[in-house]
Amino acid sequence: MTIMMIIQLLVVLLALYVGSRFGSLALGAISGIGLAILVFGFGLKPGTPPTDVIYIIIAAVTCAGIMQASGGMDWLIQIAERLLRKHPDRITFLAPLCTFFLTVLVGTGHVVYTLMPIIVDIAIKKGIRPERPCGVASIASQVGITCSPIAAAVVAFVSISNANGFDITIPQVLMVSLPACLCGLMAAAICSYHRGLDLDKDPAFLARIKDPEQYKFVYGDSATTLNKTISSEAKRAVYIFVSALVVIVIFAAFQELLPTYSTLKAIKGAETLDILPGVSMTADQLVKAGVIAEGLTETFEKPLAMNLVIQIVMISAAALMIIFCKAAPKKAVSGAVWQSGMVAVVAIYGIAWLADTYFSNYMPEMKAIMGDMVKAYPWTIAIAFFLVSVLINSQGAVVVSMLPLAYSLGIPGWVLLGVFPSVYGYFFIPNYPSDIATVNFDRTGTTVIGKYLLNHSFMMPGLVCVITSTLVAYILSMIIY
Repeated sequence: MTIMMIIQLLVVLLALYVGSRFGSLALGAISGIGLAILVFGFGLKPGTPPTDVIYIIIAAVTCAGIMQASGGMDWLIQIAERLLRKHPDRITFLAPLCTFFLTVLVGTGHVVYTLMPIIVDIAIKKGIRPERPCGVASIASQVGITCSPIAAAVVAFVSISNANGFDITIPQVLMVSLPACLCGLMAAAICSYHRGLDLDKDPAFLARIKDPEQYKFVYGDSATTLNKTISSEAKRAVYIFVSALVVIVIFAAFQELLPTYSTLKAIKGAETLDILPGVSMTADQLVKAGVIAEGLTETFEKPLAMNLVIQIVMISAAALMIIFCKAAPKKAVSGAVWQSGMVAVVAIYGIAWLADTYFSNYMPEMKAIMGDMVKAYPWTIAIAFFLVSVLINSQGAVVVSMLPLAYSLGIPGWVLLGVFPSVYGYFFIPNYPSDIATVNFDRTGTTVIGKYLLNHSFMMPGLVCVITSTLVAYILSMIIY
């Protein structure tokens, strides 16, 4: 690794670090400064911005934002609240399942903000230490991203894998990630079940509620959505949204249903062509053998790409909700789901472009540095995924920026699918909005950041969940593929 490579890598890491300190839109914007330094200062060739992933995020969050504007999200939260209040003694297990499946359905973890105050309220009423369900529920809201058919991380994994010769569909990814992440969440919930002291035995909490004002603050008004009236339009919006998801999954599983288009592909150079079943030759070899003429083009039928399918279906569903569910577009734009999605767009745009610029200019050197290690221990790429996620706070950005590098290093597709859950590591430093919000929602003060930053309420459930999920996914992927 040359001095120049190290200096440029430090520029990348510094841009990510400074961006993470400011948060929100700054992460993508400050990545742009790093990109400018690499291109204009060091003369590196710009990489390729992840436009396909960005378009998918825009389509998905627009659809989810319109559903929220119609009141559909309130109905989903009500359903989850009824389940939690019916079984309050099991909230440490049920709360993460609710936040997980809400994320799977909507494609973003920011839906947790409405449900978290309810989780805290139920735990307090039952005398359960809120840190137990809250810590794992916040983790679950982010873990669900690798299990959502419309999440950028899943779609990017599929499209990048297909481009690198590992043919896989969205349902096939979910067949591995969904059971693996559920196993990880249940392991984290088990470890959290008796975590810390019960509220009636916690001296710090008991001392706190001796103050009448604090007692009223903790045991005062209940947080609930059950008193909200859900309109028929709101329910109709949820039906449209779920139907759109079903259509996407069906098309992904049965791509023969998609329209096909004739595509011309030039046959030249070292491109490998299948001329008979099991017999492949490069174009140069075929030219020398007189089988094809140099510069010949091949015509083949190609189905509509899944990234376009998702965009078309999601935008169409959003339009249907506007027309038939009285969803106001202006209200959608001001909603938490749409706004958080647009922040993710800017973050992925800047981060992935910056990373691709660096890695694409030093691909031979990266192969020389990491090639032997990943060849002997290909699963170690999971550590790289996790560490990058700690820095950039976006699973989609980790996939877009790191997966092409992983394939270029010769790591098999089934291994990368097996370590897919490791792209979530940004709980490690508790600066993510959902974690900070969870700390603020816990009126008892048991969910904490910690005096030494890393000794926070999300560390244990996060590590248990990600490690368990990755191990289970690796085993499942090895068995299936």
